[in-house]
Amino acid sequence: MVQYTLAQSPEIILTVSGKDSAKAREKAMDQLIELMDAGKLPTELEEGFGPQQLIEVKEPNVETANSEDAITQAVQILSNLATLKLKVQESRTEALEIRKAVDVLFSDQLVTEEEITRLKEGFKVLKNFAQANLRYQEARAKAEQARQVLDQALKASEK
Repeated sequence: MVQYTLAQSPEIILTVSGKDSAKAREKAMDQLIELMDAGKLPTELEEGFGPQQLIEVKEPNVETANSEDAITQAVQILSNLATLKLKVQESRTEALEIRKAVDVLFSDQLVTEEEITRLKEGFKVLKNFAQANLRYQEARAKAEQARQVLDQALKASEK
């Protein structure tokens, strides 16, 4: 189905079966003439008004657009999760070693200035790991919903 309207009377909708074509526009013109003959057209059309002046009415498919936005967002969330997972994995080993070294600060054992310097430098790695791990845990919770959105979209394509 295709719908047409007039620039002069946008409230008038002429519906014709098929796609937008010269034939469909001719059918819409026939409907327009019937409206004019019945006196139901609130506008006077100038002479020379033709089918090419009909305006095709396209209704946006809001549901499809929303679904596509949800899928795009789901993919972005999952991509973010993948990036965070790599970040956490890459810094995990080093961060855990630094964490073990922190215990020396709480013991009566003597430490060298060099060990303290290395430890202080490691705090940055430890902080980055901890923050990335928190972001990963939060992203993972969001990603569960994203995975469900994608599963729904994939199930719809199987039907």
